Amino acid sequence: MSRRGLLDAIVVGAGAAGGAMALALARAGLDVAIIEAKPPRSWQPEGEMDLRVVALAPDARALLAGLGVWPSIARRVGPYRHMRVWDAVAPGELHFDAAERGEAALGWIVENMLIQHALFEALAANGVGPGRIDVHCPARIAELDNGEDAVRVELEDGTRLTARLLVAADGADSAVRQRLGIEVDGREYGQRGVVAHVATARPHQGTAWQRFLPGGPLAFLPLGDGRCSVVWSLPDAEAARVLALDDAAFRAELGAALDFRLGEVTAATPRAAFPLRLRLAERYLHGRCVLAGDAAHVVHPLAGQGMNLGLRDVTCLRGVLAAARARGSDIGARHVLRRYERERRSEATLAARAFDLIERGFAPPFVPLAAVRGAALAAAGAIAPIRHLLADVAAGRPPGRLAGR
Repeated sequence: MSRRGLLDAIVVGAGAAGGAMALALARAGLDVAIIEAKPPRSWQPEGEMDLRVVALAPDARALLAGLGVWPSIARRVGPYRHMRVWDAVAPGELHFDAAERGEAALGWIVENMLIQHALFEALAANGVGPGRIDVHCPARIAELDNGEDAVRVELEDGTRLTARLLVAADGADSAVRQRLGIEVDGREYGQRGVVAHVATARPHQGTAWQRFLPGGPLAFLPLGDGRCSVVWSLPDAEAARVLALDDAAFRAELGAALDFRLGEVTAATPRAAFPLRLRLAERYLHGRCVLAGDAAHVVHPLAGQGMNLGLRDVTCLRGVLAAARARGSDIGARHVLRRYERERRSEATLAARAFDLIERGFAPPFVPLAAVRGAALAAAGAIAPIRHLLADVAAGRPPGRLAGR
């Protein structure tokens, strides 16, 4: 069924970034339509936890709280107050403590599917603000006209939508980005992230544990039920070997890989794996269309910060559009959307390149490089300003900005 009149925004994709974007823009008073190709996966509070988890930063949590969905998410989160980072082939260790910064937590480990579930429930209820949300799901775009005065979309079922702007938040393989002819830069890491949830002999202590191994980083992230979520970045062939191990061998190898910091791994869920890659869109703006979330940037998961970048896109675009609307400007005008592109592309590129540099620096097992890495970790841990800066990065904050420095 067609929606009459001119919408303020069309959002394509109802994942975390797209769902939060639609809700945030509606809360700012905009009329929004959201288009999602696939019905949401079922989520039940008594079900097994999703293997894909994210580390939400304080500003991401604040955004979700402001949208009214945090209470639904908070039923099953793992806050972490500490983070310990060390190298397998060199001395030196970093310890981050939330208390040192006067905060309750550095971040929260949350199931990706739970975030999407909470957001989609809010979308189905037509949002939380004065604006209205029309949900089109399942639905796909058949035609897209990125006109000078408006964006016009025709869905495969014949529904036609017209809006002042369109936000493409339809994932790393964004069909909208491809329609717009926006190229991406990046590389394949030749790695896969092996994921599982595990129980350990000793409690996780509300700590995110990360060890850099010759093949890639290993993270044990605290879950709310006392277990840990494991994310182990491994070369493709090694990942295939680890996936093929029987349960006892996998648990033994995993415990040794973490240097038995939490004792033996006593139980593990079935494993899964996903390819690791770096993808950065060459631009975030084309006409009246902008990119957000994974459609704009995909980063290495070593810090678990991909979703924080996407939710930061939401906060930025909401602010840019609200300011333009208050001035009486056309919210889809190029000069308005360029402000969003400049800010978000700059931060996302900096973060992606920083994570990429860390991955390159820790991956090779050369002894001279290992010595430098160990010394760098020891020095960073001993110098408070550097440690605070790294804590910002580790917790997914824009360095210094949220702390008011």
